[in-house]
Amino acid sequence: MQFVIQAALEAGRKIMDIYETDFEVEYKEDESPLTIADQTSHEIIKSVLQEHTPDIPVLSEEGKGIAYEDRKQWDRFWLVDPIDGTKEFIKKNGEFTVNIALIEDGRPTAGVIYAPALDDLYVAETGKGAYKVSGVLKEGNRNPQSLPLKQPEATKANVVASRSHMSEETEAFISTLGETYDQVDTISAGSSLKLCLVAEGKADYYPRFAPTMEWDTAAGQAIVECSGGVVNTVLDSGEETDTPLSYNKEILKNPWLLAKR
Repeated sequence: MQFVIQAALEAGRKIMDIYETDFEVEYKEDESPLTIADQTSHEIIKSVLQEHTPDIPVLSEEGKGIAYEDRKQWDRFWLVDPIDGTKEFIKKNGEFTVNIALIEDGRPTAGVIYAPALDDLYVAETGKGAYKVSGVLKEGNRNPQSLPLKQPEATKANVVASRSHMSEETEAFISTLGETYDQVDTISAGSSLKLCLVAEGKADYYPRFAPTMEWDTAAGQAIVECSGGVVNTVLDSGEETDTPLSYNKEILKNPWLLAKR
């Protein structure tokens, strides 16, 4: 995973160079924001991955125009979000990440998430566990902490919710937890940091009853699962299933999801 970490850190360095400037914001057809940092990060990551694994294709949010007829034959590929949380990047609140996942037979088997402004790195690989390294660039820290960092409390639930997206269904789910726990606290976070908080054990639940795309969740799902948690699909009725999120669907949008410990 060293070259994957290298790709995330190199992208993170460049992203921070742009972050400190007065960058311009464009908008895609779906009205989602796009910056030069998204495009630059995409090019850096794609270049490193193709150099080290030329036989493994790359699917990225900024290079997603690959026809399903071509990619449906893929049994293994890299799934990349060059900047997850572009809205947080634009707001300059620091809660954005670089996400890289390896997908094998529709499942995320390895993931790297780097939060450049926070300088936190998360790494996971099936069979090898999940880890966090804080201060990886600024402090040169190379001592990983095994995840989770803390275990759940029987009488208290911490729920992480999106800083930019909070649906009525999510609010209803949080309310129902009050029937099980004496205390329910809500944590706000942006981007895939919500999944990282579940992996760390700082959050017990992350309900996302609103749209996400495959590149938003793949790396985080790998990290949650390798830390002992689950990321399951949720039906439109709000009913949780025992089915984990799957990848490389014809339509790259995810169903609702619930990550938990």
